[in-house]
Amino acid sequence: MQDFETQVQAFGEQVEQELLEGRLNFPTALDVSVRIKQLADDPNSSLDDIANVVKAEPVLSAKAVRMANAVMMNPYGPQITNVGDAVRRIGLASLRCLAFAVSAEQLAQDHRSQNMRLIASGLWMHSIDVACWAHAIARETRAAPADTAMFSGMMVDIGQFFLLARASDYPAMEQHLDRFAEFVNTWNEPIGSAILEIFSLPEAVLDAFQYENPYGGAWPPANLADVIFVSSLAAESPNPFDNLLGVKRPGLLDLIPESYDRAKIDELLASAKTGRIELLSAVCG
Repeated sequence: MQDFETQVQAFGEQVEQELLEGRLNFPTALDVSVRIKQLADDPNSSLDDIANVVKAEPVLSAKAVRMANAVMMNPYGPQITNVGDAVRRIGLASLRCLAFAVSAEQLAQDHRSQNMRLIASGLWMHSIDVACWAHAIARETRAAPADTAMFSGMMVDIGQFFLLARASDYPAMEQHLDRFAEFVNTWNEPIGSAILEIFSLPEAVLDAFQYENPYGGAWPPANLADVIFVSSLAAESPNPFDNLLGVKRPGLLDLIPESYDRAKIDELLASAKTGRIELLSAVCG
């Protein structure tokens, strides 16, 4: 226990120092996501420049082409067979989401501890699930642009991902996973907010990340924040940190007043689920 207490204190002090200095040491696996973000923000860069970065990452290249050929992304067009056309088809928001998904998958696979790998894999699947639900629900309800909703959904657990990746420097964390989950719960909000600021996301996206419950139960969702919250509840893959902390989140239908037409809600969710399954296959395949 002494090793854990010493390391968790050092971990907390390191995180706090990085926040105070306005810098965060990102894991190497996130390099491609950061490079795509930088190019997307550079007015002198082109889609060809971004496509060249994607081409250098074989897994990302394959998944970009796969996503571009998904029916929901390319319902009537010919099959896309190259990365350049794939980048143009899926757009920058979806590409950034896909790049982060690939990076997070690599983080999950590379963790030294088997228990931490299981948590990372579960967190990765949960994030993908939320992102796909967000895309599908936004597309069905038109409460927000679908590609923006997808990227925002992928960012929901960014603070937890960061802390999980950095935990490899503190091996005692795996010895007391419940205590580590408490540590992550403490630092998730400030770390997540700092990362979103570093990524210079649009205000519309930043405003959607409210750590208190922003959803009032109105149906359909009225804005991006509602879509993200609803998608988190609709996701079928649980957040592993919720399980470690014993958090029981309500189901989506539990929050919607009974006065709403449940048949219409079920119809909308069924349609969204169909799109979510297709997109989930494109991202995870």
